[in-house]
Formats: sequence, structure tokens, C-alpha cells
Amino acid sequence: MKYKFLITLFLVLLSGSIFAQDIKLPALKGYKKTTDYPVYHSENLWDYINGAADTYLAYGFVDLHVAEYRKGKNVIKMEIYRLADHIMAFGIYSTERSPSFRFQNLGSQGYITADGAINFFKANYYVKIRTYSKNENTLKSSESLAHIAADMITGSSEMPSVLSLFPETGKKINEETYINESVLGHKLLNKAFKATYESGNDNFSIFIIENITPAETKKSVEDYLTATGNEAADSEIGRIMLKDGYNGTIFLGWKGNRIVIISGLSKDQSDIADRYTSEILR
Repeated sequence: MKYKFLITLFLVLLSGSIFAQDIKLPALKGYKKTTDYPVYHSENLWDYINGAADTYLAYGFVDLHVAEYRKGKNVIKMEIYRLADHIMAFGIYSTERSPSFRFQNLGSQGYITADGAINFFKANYYVKIRTYSKNENTLKSSESLAHIAADMITGSSEMPSVLSLFPETGKKINEETYINESVLGHKLLNKAFKATYESGNDNFSIFIIENITPAETKKSVEDYLTATGNEAADSEIGRIMLKDGYNGTIFLGWKGNRIVIISGLSKDQSDIADRYTSEILR
């Protein structure tokens, strides 16, 4: 019995050490790497990014490792944010992404901004690389560092699977986001993927919430209907058009573990809402 206990304890400790291992900041050929920054945690993240810390904490921030790479007067800084999981990493990445950026094959997805900053996410990591140098070789070195870091990070390089549920017709490219808290401004609605759409002259948004059980879905729907002054629906499957004081007309559909919310359409556009809802809930 004692032997089995020791084996079990060893495996638990080994598993913990794997998931808690430190980030190994890579070298960059021709540059001197410095890591004078502390490792930032939830208690001191404000010391580094100040007001933006609240947003990162809302997405399950774990820690941040920072390194600088110097070559003469040229400096490249790399920040590696570790989040709670892959979805949270996508979430924080999506808050800082714009469809106008130049997208790259980096990690799960990455991009380069007009001023040369490079951001990407992979597994449960969000990586940001930037330099203020306009030197062409330095900018190329920044891209090289991004690829080195992406290869260094282990884990899934897939996009969150829920994104594949959004219908392609009318969907705006690279505008999907993940909202971890207070969807549509309601504290009782959380953990939703969002995509924006264009249909003719109309622009609207679709939210998908994936729950663990149908009972959890039913509870969320009931709470939302009650909060918006509507009669709670006593069903695990349903669709309803409602008036939300914060967001105007809302089309709500639910089935099994999934909730679909559509905002931005008028009440006489239920045919559009039904078409998209049906495709997601089928």
C-alpha cells in the first residue's frame, strides 16, 4: 500500500512539474539576450502593463516572461503571456487583432502590424514581439524570433473548434472574438464566441455559448430571459425574439449544450436570424 502511494505521489508531482515548467526564452543569432525583467504574475502585472492588466486577468492570465534582444542600438522585445488555456489565449489575442493586419502562418494564428509589431497565439500562450527600429534587418530578425518562439511552444496550433460552427456566408474575416465575461453587458452570460456578419446593408453579431450540460444551457437561458423581463422558457430546446434593454432586439435560440444569440437585426428580420440559428443548432 505504501509503495502504491509513493508511485501515485511521484506521478502527481511529475505531472505538476510538466505543467508548471518555466518558459525557456530562445536565443536570437547576432543579438545579446537580456532577461532583467521579473516574472510577472497576477499580483504585479499592473507594474508592467498598468491599466491593461484587468483585461488580461479576465482571460485567465497566469504569468508573463519578458526578454530583450540587443544588437548595437537596435532592440527587440518579446513578451510571452501564459493564459489558463487555449481558448483564453485566443480570447486575449482576439481583443488586440484587427482584420487590417498582415496575417502570418505563426502558431495558431499571427499577424504583423503596420509599425512592425508581431503578435501570435499558440496553445495557451500569447506572444508579442516589437521593435522601434526601422532597420530592415532588425525587422527581419523580429520575424525570425517570432518563428523560433512559435516552434519552441508545444501544444495545439489549432484554432478553437467552436469557431467552425459559425456559418461562412456573410461572416467578416478575422473578426471573431471570445468574450469570457459579461456577454452583451450581462454578468450572467459568459464564455461566448462572437462573429460579425454583413447581409446587404445590415451588420449584426452572432454569439455562441457552449455549456457542459443541457441543464446548464437551460439555466442560462432562464436567467437571461428573467433579467430582460421576459417569461422564463421551461424547455431544453427553443427560440425566441426578445427586447433587451441594453441591446435592443435579440434573437435567442438554444438546444442541448448550445446557445445562439443574434444582435443587430430588427424584429422584422427573423428570417435571417432563423437561417443562421438553424445552421448552428442543427
